[in-house]
Amino acid sequence: MLSYRTFTECTDNGPYIAKLILDMPQEVRAEQVGTDTFSVYVERIDNYTGEVFMTSRVWRGPKIYPSRGYRPVTAAYPCDEQGRRQHASTHVALEMPYGPIHPLGQAQAPLQNDNMNEFVECRYRVTQVAEIPDEVPLAGLVFDERAGDLCPQLAGWAHGVSHYAPQPLRYGFFTPDLEAARAFHRRYDGHYGDEWAHAFPEKLPLVIWLHGAGEGGSDPKVAYTGNKVSALSTPEIQRRLGGAAYVLAPQAPTFWLDNGAKNPQAHENLTDCNSRYTEALKACIDEFVKEHPDIDRDRIYLGGCSNGGFMTVKMILTYPDYFAAAFPVCEAYRNSGVSERDIANLRHLPIWFVQAENDPLVPPESAPLPLYNRLRAAGNDNVHMTLFEKIEDQSGLFKDEQGRPWTYIPHFSWVHALNDDVAFDLDGSRVMCDGRPVTLMRWLGRQRRA
Repeated sequence: MLSYRTFTECTDNGPYIAKLILDMPQEVRAEQVGTDTFSVYVERIDNYTGEVFMTSRVWRGPKIYPSRGYRPVTAAYPCDEQGRRQHASTHVALEMPYGPIHPLGQAQAPLQNDNMNEFVECRYRVTQVAEIPDEVPLAGLVFDERAGDLCPQLAGWAHGVSHYAPQPLRYGFFTPDLEAARAFHRRYDGHYGDEWAHAFPEKLPLVIWLHGAGEGGSDPKVAYTGNKVSALSTPEIQRRLGGAAYVLAPQAPTFWLDNGAKNPQAHENLTDCNSRYTEALKACIDEFVKEHPDIDRDRIYLGGCSNGGFMTVKMILTYPDYFAAAFPVCEAYRNSGVSERDIANLRHLPIWFVQAENDPLVPPESAPLPLYNRLRAAGNDNVHMTLFEKIEDQSGLFKDEQGRPWTYIPHFSWVHALNDDVAFDLDGSRVMCDGRPVTLMRWLGRQRRA
């Protein structure tokens, strides 16, 4: 029985299995394999029923995604154990197309209901369909034993659980590679932008990301892979935050907007702007900060999308003096739940709202825009709001059937926030900080608790 490993890419549309790494019985050279050497078949299995499932995705109207079938091979080559191309090796990588129009590659799906994502068991069967020439040709190989998964984007990520007895919370977290960060700083000190014209900080900021409604549950990995939260741990964004930063991604067992009602999914009935997780989340954050004494308590930043945007606002209203800055994305906190006293408490807090102007789930007029206007009127001159006309793929990876950049539904404004494609204020001007234009993450890294 021959084995394979999956190779997962964390993307703006969630995680996808982008390629397979085959463990070959003998060394193979690059000229011996091609896209027609292997056939790839997959079945995506429901972890609860054991049966192949089909799921309805409702963001763009009813549409059934397939759950079994053949995936085309776009590239085949010898590689090392990490999937990196080699001239000759005992491993072979098979690259496959992935993205919104290639759903067979999705690594997550809502299984028990249409709201919460989980990792899917993807069973592959790779069959050799063309001979590999050699002194003794290879033929008829079948790879159907999964030997693990690789995801280099998640290097440095780990899991934990808080010890708050009334409601422990699972979480994922990223610990920066300080040796690599300091080495980069030494090479580029004074030549990489003004954030590098100072000594490497002794204490590091903490960025907290709160997931949307689809990423709650019991697997903390979903909380930071359902959306591309792993982007916050990339060297580029880590540098924009000042050199290095911790990232914390707590997970709600249900979703942050759950106020304990008997029917927690009935969002339209939740008019009190309460969450059953407020104290538990604060306890989780406090515990994490205490366990990592090199976190700068004056540089704790809080953000999140949709339900997590709601919870971001809930937390800064409840603990207005704790955080150094906030970046709510498509946030759903009702303006009627924000009192004038709340506005007064937030006059000092740097906040950057991110939203799409035609968001069908959270229209700007229903939540973030009134709050932004009230804060500006109250004298907060470090509150910003970016409104996007549309949420479109900026990576060049995803295109629609006509070859145009993939356009997400307008609620997906976290795509631009997590990729740090946010730079303009509500009036169309560039956001400035310390006399220079900044992006969201560069702005965030410059904020300190007053």
